[in-house]
Amino acid sequence: MFKKILIANRGEIACRVMATAKQLGIKTVAVYSDADAKAKHVAMADEAYCIGPAPVAESYLKVDRIIEVCRKSGAEAVHPGYGFLSENPDFVDALEKAGIAFIGPSAKSIRAMGLKDAAKALMEKAGVPVVPGYHGDNQDPDFLKARADEIGYPVLIKARAGGGGKGMRRVDDPKDFADALKGAQREGEASFGDGRVLIEKYLTKPRHIEIQIFGDSHGNAVHLFERDCSLQRRHQKVIEEAPAPGMPEEMRRAMGEAAVTAARAIDYSGAGTIEFIADVSEGLKSDRFYFMEMNTRLQVEHPVTEMITGEDLVEWQLRVASGEALPKRQEQLSFDGWAFEARLYAEDAPKGFLPAIGTLEHLALPEDSARVDSGVRSGDEISPYYDPMIAKVIVHGPTREAALGKLLASLEATEVAGCVTNAAFLAALCRHDGFAKGDVDTGLIDRDLESLIREPEVPEDAVALAALTALGLTRPAAGNDPFETLAGWRIWSASRQFALLEVAGERRDVEVHARGHQRFAMHLKGGIRDYTLINVDGGTITYESEGHRARAVVVKGSKGLTVFLNGNAFPVSLPDALSADEEAAGAGDQLVAPMPGLVKVLTAKAGDTVSKEQPLVILEAMKMEHTLKAPRDGVIGEVLVSEGEQVTDGTILLALAEEESDAAA
Repeated sequence: MFKKILIANRGEIACRVMATAKQLGIKTVAVYSDADAKAKHVAMADEAYCIGPAPVAESYLKVDRIIEVCRKSGAEAVHPGYGFLSENPDFVDALEKAGIAFIGPSAKSIRAMGLKDAAKALMEKAGVPVVPGYHGDNQDPDFLKARADEIGYPVLIKARAGGGGKGMRRVDDPKDFADALKGAQREGEASFGDGRVLIEKYLTKPRHIEIQIFGDSHGNAVHLFERDCSLQRRHQKVIEEAPAPGMPEEMRRAMGEAAVTAARAIDYSGAGTIEFIADVSEGLKSDRFYFMEMNTRLQVEHPVTEMITGEDLVEWQLRVASGEALPKRQEQLSFDGWAFEARLYAEDAPKGFLPAIGTLEHLALPEDSARVDSGVRSGDEISPYYDPMIAKVIVHGPTREAALGKLLASLEATEVAGCVTNAAFLAALCRHDGFAKGDVDTGLIDRDLESLIREPEVPEDAVALAALTALGLTRPAAGNDPFETLAGWRIWSASRQFALLEVAGERRDVEVHARGHQRFAMHLKGGIRDYTLINVDGGTITYESEGHRARAVVVKGSKGLTVFLNGNAFPVSLPDALSADEEAAGAGDQLVAPMPGLVKVLTAKAGDTVSKEQPLVILEAMKMEHTLKAPRDGVIGEVLVSEGEQVTDGTILLALAEEESDAAA
């Protein structure tokens, strides 16, 4: 076994690998960029070395610097995690040349599966079923359009070197093919340095089911059963589970055998995942699944397999890479119960899942009820340079129903302030009737998106607690000091105070009467309500109102307050009472960058007439393209940026000319 390894990654996966390494007595070496100098993975490691500036191309993708750190630190092997260099065969070659072991498959295996078109041809030859489509080398747009017409719409355009949902476009109408092709090629080039694509038939009711496989250098190969990753948006996984709901034993056996056949076809050693797409238009059937691709690395969702099998997959990786045989044979492997994983991201679901940035001013993860794999802590920053994952929330239960209930409870107990998250969206998925019944396919989220991202109405209790906190009336009693219970009380008359809040876009001037002994009368919607603070412990408030006792958490941050109540987070702003009450002039006349990014495409110029919701700018952020649309009908007055320009959050990209009524006024 290795004595010291380097983890060529960051965030939660770096922390995950370090946890197992420490259990095995292996020393760990971290690498980090300037932006990650104070990151959790740096603090966890036995040693840490800076390898460059924040952009990944100047740090985490610098092969020569990583090898230099291996030599300085004496690391015998490198674990790549996922993403970054994990599926880069040139990196594996460079390590081998330097005499450093790679904790993963051979460069030959990675090359065999690295390009989707070549991998499909190889699998077809090995007798593994593949999705109908065009997987050839001809990249002429007219030729590809003709192949798509032959296959029949809808089709899926996929970057041949892609993964993680990048470089993928679904096309339902032939007239949209050209633009979708350009978008997929741009994303493929930006993310993988390869803009070539393949075209496949898009199944109208597909399920994404993948098989975890493992091989070793002694010729052994096994599978560790399936995971269902059908809950996706923009081809990116959201919630994963194991086993797959409704999976017939005959199909499980067929998929497992096909996956092991695929691994043996390339003499695979290490952890890998064979991804299949299953046509479930008539239910799960053993002759209706097709090879999509192989990921020659550990997957983000590997914990659900660990939870049902009881195996530590990172330990398996370390043992296999050090030359040992697989810890178990196929007949020794089994699974028990059910597991789910939810990916908690800093992203704004109601605003098209835009990645968010900011400081995690408050972070309370449900570690009492779930396994939580995270690479951040309270006070850490979500930067624009990397994937905005906050944590993976993983649960296990004896049945699917029990495990799903546990996941929902864990998500409702999650508290994040300072940065918007997708926690409410994940909880809504757990409550979805179809998902709860196991009736799931990759189109579920898109079909029911409106209801899944609908923001809950802010309860008046949340408004009341925010008002009391804003006025400083939720101080905990200090010892036996009787005056601490008289906050806001006046000797000659009833105390009247006003809290100016902004809740769900609405200004609220809340009148508060203090009655002593932590009792208050609040002027809210629907009339006056009495509140009694039973206990205040930091930001945790136990209160009673109209015979109902409840608990909430109120967190103060740089942007105002966040009230966590009934499993939801309600942000409350504290506007300046002296500021103007009206909207900023011209707010609807400008197109503003919602996040830092690169201006990839401008589709209009000054003087052009545009319609509301017309695409005007394509902004690339975190390797994904985001289309920004016209805020109203009008004429472009001024374009303030150019293609290829890097912009910051809040940059005005273009402005519409004033409407005639505005100009006349």
